[in-house]
Amino acid sequence: MSEELNNAQNANYSADSIQVLEGLEAVRKRPAMYIGDISVKGLHHLVYEVVDNSIDEALAGYCTHIEVFINEDNSITVIDNGRGIPVDMHEKEHKSALEVVLTVLHAGGKFDKGSYKVSGGLHGVGVSCVNALSTYLRAEVRRDGKIYMQEYACGKPLHGVEVIGTTEETGTTITFKPDDSIFIETVYQYEILQNRLRELAYLNKGITISFTDRREKKEDGTFRQEIFHSDEGVKEFVRFLNRNNEPLINDVIYLNTEKQGVPIECAVMYNTGYRENLHSYVNNINTVEGGTHEAGFRTALTRILKKYAEDTNAKAIEKAKIEISGEDFREGLIAVISVKVAEPQFEGQTKTKLGNNEVSGAVNQAVGEALTNYLEEHPKEAKLIVDKVILAATARIAARKARESVQRKSPMSGGGLPGKLADCSSRNPEECEIFLVEGDSAGGSAKQGRSRATQAILPLRGKILNVEKAMWHKAFESDEVNNIITALGIRFGVDGEEDSKKANIDKLRYNKIIIMTDADVDGSHIDTLIMTLFYRYMPEVIEGGHLYIANPPLYLCSKGNIKEYCYTDEARQAFIQKYGAGSEKGIHTQRYKGLGEMNPEQLWETTMNPETRILKQVTINDATNVDYIFSILMGEDVGPRREFIEQNATYANIDA
Repeated sequence: MSEELNNAQNANYSADSIQVLEGLEAVRKRPAMYIGDISVKGLHHLVYEVVDNSIDEALAGYCTHIEVFINEDNSITVIDNGRGIPVDMHEKEHKSALEVVLTVLHAGGKFDKGSYKVSGGLHGVGVSCVNALSTYLRAEVRRDGKIYMQEYACGKPLHGVEVIGTTEETGTTITFKPDDSIFIETVYQYEILQNRLRELAYLNKGITISFTDRREKKEDGTFRQEIFHSDEGVKEFVRFLNRNNEPLINDVIYLNTEKQGVPIECAVMYNTGYRENLHSYVNNINTVEGGTHEAGFRTALTRILKKYAEDTNAKAIEKAKIEISGEDFREGLIAVISVKVAEPQFEGQTKTKLGNNEVSGAVNQAVGEALTNYLEEHPKEAKLIVDKVILAATARIAARKARESVQRKSPMSGGGLPGKLADCSSRNPEECEIFLVEGDSAGGSAKQGRSRATQAILPLRGKILNVEKAMWHKAFESDEVNNIITALGIRFGVDGEEDSKKANIDKLRYNKIIIMTDADVDGSHIDTLIMTLFYRYMPEVIEGGHLYIANPPLYLCSKGNIKEYCYTDEARQAFIQKYGAGSEKGIHTQRYKGLGEMNPEQLWETTMNPETRILKQVTINDATNVDYIFSILMGEDVGPRREFIEQNATYANIDA
């Protein structure tokens, strides 16, 4: 973009650029409809909406620095050095453009093509929604040599736009406090914001984003702070994502080009593992459901690598008696693809699947050219990739044979169910639940204590296979893993070879799958092993909201006739404080080290009764971070695992 055009757009970015699409009245009544939910996800989405505005200024070429603060009271401040939101009078609305942007849903410069070429925030609901869901919001704008300010409460202005000073700088500062009468969670999590801001810095190379948490000072009196900046963009991002894996090749296959009017940036690495890890973005939006850009990428990858493999390794493929499938080329692949689309069309309620057909062809062409060039120029690395592809195809065929032996009988017939499964009598999956229980002893208590009509029990023998370290087909050779898959009624390979690793949960036999293990280190390890199995092989179960972890009590505290189950150390201390005035004298504490120490009635009362139990639902809020944590905790490399445990030990409940 030329400097003259930049200056012209800058001069024309005024109240007339702000187009009003609809009002704001419904946001406070139905907040989840606009931000997804009113818990952790929705709370953090408010920050993303404000930061997206600053990123849009950066995409347009006007912003280089963004500062984000979590303040002491869990309010948020976002500062940028962009042009500043226009403050002149809006002709149609007869009020300041700043007030229009902050009080009218879907009002902003991104709807005027002269103001922004592409915009990430277009899919969102805008800073006006943040305003509506905040008890207090203060907007400060630096432009035209002045500092303008306006304050709001629950989306309504407290006064007009005021001039509070002069400055030669430009930019916008937004401070807001989420409404605790709407949000059930109002405490910001540093790690969630940290991951998103780091991601934005990689996706927009050259931008500097600083992130400061003012809630807690370090020993030296400073606040926790990180500065994110990337000169290499997604090339650096893919190395970051691959940092806990052993690279198959050290190179990053990288492209940064424009095809058919679509800017495309893509980086690819291969590691020695067995997982595909593809992260795709459209205008900085993480398209977790994929879309046409991912389809174009996969088509190009399969087309180019298959031709290369057949041209160079025809004899090896023929000898192995295999037909190479698209998924074989993606085993051990880590890739980031980022596209910028002027008018993105998103599908689905979550707006995280790209629907623009023209993007598929553009990405297919760009990736195809880059991959062809790389393979021709790097024959040694190309051979390593092709050898891995042949190994993956061989393993896939072995996995299919193993699956077929497991899935030969219909799970609904009952004949194919595991022998250890104590099934429930109901055949309505909506009201049924299954407990995956550690050990035969606890399994026996659970079988006796359960509600036989709706609760099934599947005892597991010790620790199941760590699928993070195993090739795909190995899981189907494990009795314990097969028992879980068969009992649940899950099928694989239902959509043809291209999607043969996809789990089909259409005939899931239980609405709730509950992991129930001892409240000790071994129990936590088994929890993690089972969660790893679901995340790597059956993520559809987690995404459907079906996976839970039971929360058995740690203690039974008593004094005289008073008895109380305590699920945390804090609850035990509270009991001691309440009934012993802080002294343990006269208070008896029974520590439950295993589920088998409870009789069936106690297990039902504390852990299994839907009326009184506590369940923790397993969710995937940030796929990038989840993938990273699983690779650390369950992977081969001991060093990063030790470092992670040391850093997070204070948050863990470890039974020494």
